[in-house]
Amino acid sequence: MSTFATRSYHDIRRALLAHEELALIDVREEDPFAQDHPLFAANIPLSKLELEVFARVPRRDTAITVYDDGEGLAGQAAKRLLALGYSNVALLEGGLAGWRTAGGELFRDVNVPSKAFGELVESVRHTPSLAAEQVQALLDAKADVVVLDARRFDEYQTMSIPGGISVPGAELVLRVAELAPDPATQVIVNCAGRTRSIIGTQSLINAGIPNPVAALRNGTIGWTLAGQTLAHGQAHRFSAVTGSTQADAATRARQVADRAGVVRLEREGLAAWQADASRTTYVFDVRTPEEFAQGHLPGSRSVPGGQLVQETDHVASVRGARIVLVDDDGVRANMSASWLAQLGWQVAVLDGLAVADFSTAGEWQAPQPALPAVTEIGVEQLATWLQAPGTVVLDFTSSANYVKQHIPGAHWAIRAQLPQVLEKLPVAERYVLTCGSSLLARFAAVDLQALTQTPVYVLEGGTARWIAAGQDLQNGETHLAVPRTDRYRRPYEGTDNPREAMQGYLDWEFGLIAQLERDGTHGFRVLG
Repeated sequence: MSTFATRSYHDIRRALLAHEELALIDVREEDPFAQDHPLFAANIPLSKLELEVFARVPRRDTAITVYDDGEGLAGQAAKRLLALGYSNVALLEGGLAGWRTAGGELFRDVNVPSKAFGELVESVRHTPSLAAEQVQALLDAKADVVVLDARRFDEYQTMSIPGGISVPGAELVLRVAELAPDPATQVIVNCAGRTRSIIGTQSLINAGIPNPVAALRNGTIGWTLAGQTLAHGQAHRFSAVTGSTQADAATRARQVADRAGVVRLEREGLAAWQADASRTTYVFDVRTPEEFAQGHLPGSRSVPGGQLVQETDHVASVRGARIVLVDDDGVRANMSASWLAQLGWQVAVLDGLAVADFSTAGEWQAPQPALPAVTEIGVEQLATWLQAPGTVVLDFTSSANYVKQHIPGAHWAIRAQLPQVLEKLPVAERYVLTCGSSLLARFAAVDLQALTQTPVYVLEGGTARWIAAGQDLQNGETHLAVPRTDRYRRPYEGTDNPREAMQGYLDWEFGLIAQLERDGTHGFRVLG
């Protein structure tokens, strides 16, 4: 019997309506999470809890409520959170079924708050859009038109509108004047589905750019459903802007942020927020990852602004927390903040920064607990062991990475499902665990050793070290010990989705506003 406190659906709902800080954490893998979850649930799988939770729920006395759908994961997660120093942990009363029974609304897919908000924006603002056939006709006629793709560059490269330029969402207001210098040029913003094209288009309209602007209706999905051809591997990107362009964009962005009620802070104000032990304060640098790596404010995290608005729940997993945004141009932070404010966040832009404040170089490093002690072996030792039977290799990387390349004969596994994994494995004299870097494998090794008397080892440096050593590799779904539930297959990703799935996704998006109304906790407000 569980000794943990519980919180009910009604407790969570009351806290959301009161704008109290809370973290409602679904500890299942991403695919089951995406099938059914509350609007403001954050997905932090039990498998990766230690690697993600410190960054996503930074304050140790945050009111955390964990749940699953009867798999027995929530109790394990609660124990693990207590061991990590979290002091206010409870289980959701009745789990997901309890939420449903109490009348709670459940949502499909991922990053639902942002997607539902995008639909609300289009409904309230009547964001202009053009059908795929209309855009194709403009391109065929060589009309004065520019297509700007508001997704991440890697998504753009996978599939994009022919001739489109990669301009991730937060960059649009900063870059558009030089990509479409003639105010008569028709600007079209696209993404894969709907949300980022709606938000990107409305960003340009809110900022008052002189050009006519429209979203590509239903994005690359709409393009595909219209029977039109997408390009693959394009690499058209924005370039640096002039000082006058940046200054004009900063003025426009500041006006939008002020209208949205964005708070202004300088370094002293940020320090005061961070010193308040009763509140959670996230600090995000919304510039490009390349700019962040060259130099950033100490303690900030790189989260490009377009993705932050699209995936807020994935980085700011405490609903009701405060968010501070940083840039060096006065455009990207203000535009991103204007959207977060409309999404119901208390958000500030950090003003008054000088070049010297961006004093830390390198990539962001996630805060993590002390690594468990394990027995490591090197690549040569593993290669020798694999020449004879008896060594079973377990790979805990993402299933997509495993399918792309893995150590020959390695079995793909999910850490939280080790009892099921063991049932599928051959008899072993020893287990060797790996992942990309062996970081997650270290935590999995402790769990596995508790389940078996067989010796457990970790590959030093992980599969990356194996690859660097020039060892043989295998690809494909060669040895899946459990189903690939670690990632939800998004109907708008990739190039091989069934038409029915794409149309179904669009139909689902169209229904989100009605779901928001039934749920009643969102707190969104759209600028008029």
